[in-house]
Amino acid sequence: MIPEGDIEKHRAVAQSMVTRLAVLESDGRPGGAPIAGTGRRFVPTVSTGGMRRSREVELAKTIAAVRANDPLLSPAQHQLLYRARRGIEIALAVAEVFARQTELEQLQARNQTAPLAGEEAERFKALLSASAYVAAFTLAAYLGATLSGEGEPAEDTDEPDYLFDTAQDAVKSLTAGLDRAIAGAADETALIARARAFARVALEGLIARKARFAGLSRFENAHIRIEQDDFTLNGFDVAPGQKRKPLSMTFKKPTDIVGNHIAKYQALRLARMLMAYDFERQMNPFVELGGFLFTFIGDGMPGTGKTMLIQMLAGLLDDYCRVAGYPFHYENFGVDQISSYQGKSGQNCKEFVNNVVNPKAIGFGTIDDVDQVAAKRSDDRASAGQHEVTAVLMESFAGASTVVRGNCTFGMFSNYPENVDDALRQRAGARWLVDGPQSRADYVDIFALLVGKNHSIPLGEHALLAGQEIKQAVSTSYGQHALPQEDGLLKVWERYEKAHGKMATLADVGTYLHMIKEAEPRFTGRAIKNITDAIKMRAMDVDLPDDWFATPDAFMHRSYDEKKSMIEELRGPITMEMVLQEINRYADSEFRYADKSDDAAVTDIIRRERLRERAVEEIETMKREGKW
Repeated sequence: MIPEGDIEKHRAVAQSMVTRLAVLESDGRPGGAPIAGTGRRFVPTVSTGGMRRSREVELAKTIAAVRANDPLLSPAQHQLLYRARRGIEIALAVAEVFARQTELEQLQARNQTAPLAGEEAERFKALLSASAYVAAFTLAAYLGATLSGEGEPAEDTDEPDYLFDTAQDAVKSLTAGLDRAIAGAADETALIARARAFARVALEGLIARKARFAGLSRFENAHIRIEQDDFTLNGFDVAPGQKRKPLSMTFKKPTDIVGNHIAKYQALRLARMLMAYDFERQMNPFVELGGFLFTFIGDGMPGTGKTMLIQMLAGLLDDYCRVAGYPFHYENFGVDQISSYQGKSGQNCKEFVNNVVNPKAIGFGTIDDVDQVAAKRSDDRASAGQHEVTAVLMESFAGASTVVRGNCTFGMFSNYPENVDDALRQRAGARWLVDGPQSRADYVDIFALLVGKNHSIPLGEHALLAGQEIKQAVSTSYGQHALPQEDGLLKVWERYEKAHGKMATLADVGTYLHMIKEAEPRFTGRAIKNITDAIKMRAMDVDLPDDWFATPDAFMHRSYDEKKSMIEELRGPITMEMVLQEINRYADSEFRYADKSDDAAVTDIIRRERLRERAVEEIETMKREGKW
């Protein structure tokens, strides 16, 4: 933590920078004067590409010009001006911290008495440039984390003309770049949106240039916290995103959900699995031991309880994180983040993924109505933005660079999962059938729960919520999958039993899986991986005791090795019954999606044929009347 006094001593310099400063910038403007009557320019024979021009920057005036008819700044204008000045102060203070961490401070003192020479001079120059890089990174990160606003720029902003001679030169170059980015903004919304876009572009440019600087390794593991601004800098691991707002959501408790027994049960287990994450090792024992759920898809008819499951899982994680003192980030990616600007939807989706996978926090990301957000690649009626989102999610969930640490999970939810791209759907490690209340007892329970207590109507012959007791309900639900539920898979099962009898060995299981593949071509190797992950999760389906999560020291704050050994003691063996249930659960979902897709296609063909017959009849009538 940097003392406030170390930040305030840079206030005079920061104030002068946002008021007026002069910078030398590369001349990026087109050369030569325009030729009258043409769209061309006169191009001189002497190259001016390396020339630099002096420019006066008055950031405060540029911000005030957005509302030129009002001498006072609006709250949004003042926010930007204050954050720019405050960011410069913090950037210069962080550069001083970097100088103390390295030998830069000593080299600076010696250079003041006598100019350094030889190897020392080279080292001094390299560390000075690294200090400038740290200052620029801090300023860009601070602006990105503290500027709050809505909207997006009409066009991408340009990178600043970075200067890395000294820390002051670095923040000057970013201030000049910010001034250029916001100049001419139409209103306050565009002003803040452009500033946020500039911060993002500046950070991306800095990260791309990071390899050029020597001496940054000492800052890699730095953890700097500015409490007054709720701003945290964790080295360069993850570019800091927008400041987290307190999670505002109507949480649901497991007792508020009737039916959906397996989905509810697995959500309860997943919440506790996530809390086994070790922040120091940045790994979860459940990832190493098997059974961790990185992605899942929940499907069901409208009104069956998908939103309530999201609220339940988020509520459990929020409660556990409050007890442990861990940061928790929940974020939903929805249709409102699909943009008409090319590439912007993909950027929004990548930012969403990065925010959730941040290893410094417990994360839960949801994509509600994923069939509307991410389009099938074969769907030429979908927007370019929807196709961008599909590509980003596929790469993020199971791409070459995907790293599963066990600190976060992603849930995709849809009423029509058959409309989700096959490759994206198969990247979901688990399938949660959210079918809502099913039995008579379920309907009595849900009505009694929702109607409340403001009545004197007798309950009748019914044990209220007895059927919702989680262990009993889950055992019954899993038992239903001892045999396939879908007609297509049931035919494969019967054909196998007729030819080979009862399954007892791994070879039998492999034969059954191959027969499913022959009946449903989308049942690929990825499906087998998802099934084995689900089986491992069932084996790791240990009932972590409640008292482990009542206090932080009981389990959550223990070392990685202690957590791992505590979990291993509870682990059970994999059984054939478990294997068959998970194969049937997963394969049922694939056949269900295929049947729904086929039914929709048949319905569409029937509708077209009816319209064609009607059109033929009307044409014949028009011919008889002489109108055709």
